[in-house]
Amino acid sequence: MKRRLLIAAGAAILLLSGCMVGPKYAKPTAPLAPGFKEATDWKEGDGWKKAQPNDAPLRGKWWELYGDAKLNELEEQVEPSNQTLKIAEANFRQARTAIRFSRAAEAPTIGTSPSITSLRASANQPYFPSSLANNGSGEFTLPLDLSYEIDLWGRVHRTVTAAREEAQASDADLETARLSLHAELAVDYFEVRSADAQEQLLSDTVAAYSKAMDLTQNRFKGGAAPRSDVAQAQTQLEAARVQATDIMVQRAEYEHAVAILIGKPPAAFSLPPRPLNLEPPQLPSVPVTLPAQLLERRPDIAAAERRMAAANEQIGIAQAAYYPTINLAAAAGLEGSSLLNWFNWPSRFWAVGAGASETLFDGGRRRATTESARAGYDASVANYRQTVLTSFQQVEDNLVVLRVLNKESVQQHEATSSSEDSLRLFQNRYSGGVDTYLQVVTSQTTALANERNDIDLMRRRLEANVLLIKAIGGGWDISVLPRL
Repeated sequence: MKRRLLIAAGAAILLLSGCMVGPKYAKPTAPLAPGFKEATDWKEGDGWKKAQPNDAPLRGKWWELYGDAKLNELEEQVEPSNQTLKIAEANFRQARTAIRFSRAAEAPTIGTSPSITSLRASANQPYFPSSLANNGSGEFTLPLDLSYEIDLWGRVHRTVTAAREEAQASDADLETARLSLHAELAVDYFEVRSADAQEQLLSDTVAAYSKAMDLTQNRFKGGAAPRSDVAQAQTQLEAARVQATDIMVQRAEYEHAVAILIGKPPAAFSLPPRPLNLEPPQLPSVPVTLPAQLLERRPDIAAAERRMAAANEQIGIAQAAYYPTINLAAAAGLEGSSLLNWFNWPSRFWAVGAGASETLFDGGRRRATTESARAGYDASVANYRQTVLTSFQQVEDNLVVLRVLNKESVQQHEATSSSEDSLRLFQNRYSGGVDTYLQVVTSQTTALANERNDIDLMRRRLEANVLLIKAIGGGWDISVLPRL
């Protein structure tokens, strides 16, 4: 008897624990390199540095590294107000509820359907024998039904696991959206300030060109300059006015973009002018990790990896369909012919049993489902590897941009200074009657182009710095993925 009990207990444990079918998940390899190609020629001031083991200045509010109070104020308004972020957050909550839905299959389903029925049968029905004919019957029923599928092949377990991994991927999507929106706001904000600097420069240029126009007209009236000088001065002045007007369109578009990012209609938001070159933000040194460490710092890579794990579970779910399904069922309740005897002990009834079902022929449906699951997994692996490659590209691109722009910025400062000196020299020579106004026009055009390039390089360096922070995942780390 003892031996039989042990065998029965072992069989019960086997039935309840199940036997998982399908491949066990192992994270596929990703294309890696020992280091970043563009990280070999780092110099102080490039806008990045090599990360140290305990170097984590990007934790949390990375935008505060730029030391811009207005930027910090705007960034704080993204999370409570941005609608795109609210969509991503709702998608995560929806994915999280799918876990609870799938876990419900791990427990039995219990239901009840009380009923009170009354039936009068026809006296003319062909009863055999006729003595069984009656004028009707009534039933008072209070049943409880229980059904439970034994997860013998791991289908339910894999469904729960897949839902959990999909929810983790959804959380990583939320972090990706949060990082992207904060980075986009920083970029648009610097674009507005750059436009302010360009507008200020062009306004000053229009004022300077107006004075030059007055000088040329006075010289023309005095016979010291030909009318062509007046025409050139007028053309130069109007061209500067056109550029000053045009920059207002660019500024307005970026200001509107900032308004939408913080959840406000453009009509209810405005940024006061603040030229970028008058109060330039700090250019923080972004700590850049090794390629292998980047895999744990980017939420989009984590999302792709979690979806790859979920796709692996789908293969096991599809393969479990080849095996029989075993269900336990039970019913119990009270049944009486009237309210008086409904709840009496003799009115009780119960039934319990187990059933198995197996598909013998389905025309290849299960095979097609399994092959589809394998193809989905292969696609998720390719997507994961492509996401990794794209992340490496983004880091490399911004590293080279920062390095080159740092060098270019120094060169541009020198070019701007020389062009301004040249303009002053030709203006003085023209005032003294030594040179023609064409040389003044040429030096004016050169000086303005260099001054605008100076501002634009400052903007590009800041934006590349923001995009590098985004490319390395901001302050995110895979350890913050929820354990659902």
